[in-house]
Amino acid sequence: MIEKVIQIAKEAGEIIRDGFGKNFSVEFKTGASNLVTEIDKKSENAIINFVHKNYPSHTILAEESGKLFFGGEYLWVVDPLDGTTNFAHGLPIFSVSIGVLKNNELIAGVIYDVMNDMAYSSEKGSGAFRNNTKLSVNKNNKLEESVLVTGFPYDIKENPGNAIELFGAFLRRARAIRRLGSAAIDMCYVASGVFDAFWEVHLNPWDVAAGMLLVKEAGGVVTNFKNEKIDIYSKQILVSNGQIQNAMLEVLNSVK
Repeated sequence: MIEKVIQIAKEAGEIIRDGFGKNFSVEFKTGASNLVTEIDKKSENAIINFVHKNYPSHTILAEESGKLFFGGEYLWVVDPLDGTTNFAHGLPIFSVSIGVLKNNELIAGVIYDVMNDMAYSSEKGSGAFRNNTKLSVNKNNKLEESVLVTGFPYDIKENPGNAIELFGAFLRRARAIRRLGSAAIDMCYVASGVFDAFWEVHLNPWDVAAGMLLVKEAGGVVTNFKNEKIDIYSKQILVSNGQIQNAMLEVLNSVK
């Protein structure tokens, strides 16, 4: 199945790449910060049609279409364009993210970094890969030597989960923090050892499904801010190399 998931992720990526920098329509879902473009919808439709054709009994949960129920034990969780704001503003950092669950357990995930033509993939128990290169989280165990990555929710002005204060707290402790604008790519970079950890206060299933499995298969750790196991429906997420997990938790729980 993983080859099929990679295939459709790349096909959706071609749609996005072809639309990048062109004229396209933009709509606002909830406020001025939450965009959706016609390219998001074209990408999503391509993935939905692919699943219907190849796996007609599988259910799909997609960002723009919601849940399309067809029964069966498989669920595809789809973000057709993770990083829409970047895409709409001409910043070439965005991805296609597809996670597949069987009986509520993640079994496969693909994140396609569109503009770099890199397919990050993982199957449960089989490791994590970037194209054909096997990935592993890094071994850094010092928060002060870490480069972290995070994102902000669309309602950041309301400061949910003290997101602004958490950002400030990590600025004081880590070597550096980056904010790329695609949670899926953030997790790819943790899995490949570029970043040491990623955290965010408010995400959706399509943001994290593929990335959660990728990081775990690369030897990393995925929890909430209480160090508890999470599923794709959890809002809080902490993704780390495992070595700085406790230090990350200490900071996350120091802000009230």
